[in-house]
Amino acid sequence: MTDTPTPPDLTPTPGQTVGPFYGYALPFEHDNELVPPGSARAVQLTGTVYDGAGDPVPDAILEIWQPDEHGAVPRETGSLRRNGFTFTGFGRAAVDPEGEFSFSTVDPGPTQAGKAPFISVVIFARGLLNRLFTRIYLPEDTAALTADPLLSSLDDDERSRLIATRGADGSLHFDIRLQGEEETPFLRFPSHED
Repeated sequence: MTDTPTPPDLTPTPGQTVGPFYGYALPFEHDNELVPPGSARAVQLTGTVYDGAGDPVPDAILEIWQPDEHGAVPRETGSLRRNGFTFTGFGRAAVDPEGEFSFSTVDPGPTQAGKAPFISVVIFARGLLNRLFTRIYLPEDTAALTADPLLSSLDDDERSRLIATRGADGSLHFDIRLQGEEETPFLRFPSHED
């Protein structure tokens, strides 16, 4: 019997600046359409990404991950090949030169009764060593919003920066501020190193 060698310590390498070198490889057809625009269940999600000085960021990419309108977390494959019928819960959008983004999606349902529904957001932008994580909460269920553990851990001003506004047409609007006085609250996960 031979001794098994001890595996080496696999320390993660430090993050690298995210962009803007991703232009040709990441966009794909209908990447920001989780459902076809104009379909009965479609909701438009829009916003602008701002830097610390309040100027629009012209070269960010956002990814969203969410449950469907019934709160079911999709297990379907095919995020890179949209067929207009399969809801995968994933979308990606590059901002335009004015920092604006748009998704065609659905209102996410709560994953458990009484839980506040939300959309998970990942932001990639120039100058970021690592991607940023945040959430977009729907504004309607105030009892669920009040009971949400993340929102409850924030002061009122920070809390309000994670709740989208609803337009008269049913659309959602959510701006992201990367730094500054009105900075969007970002999440840190154990595997997400600085």
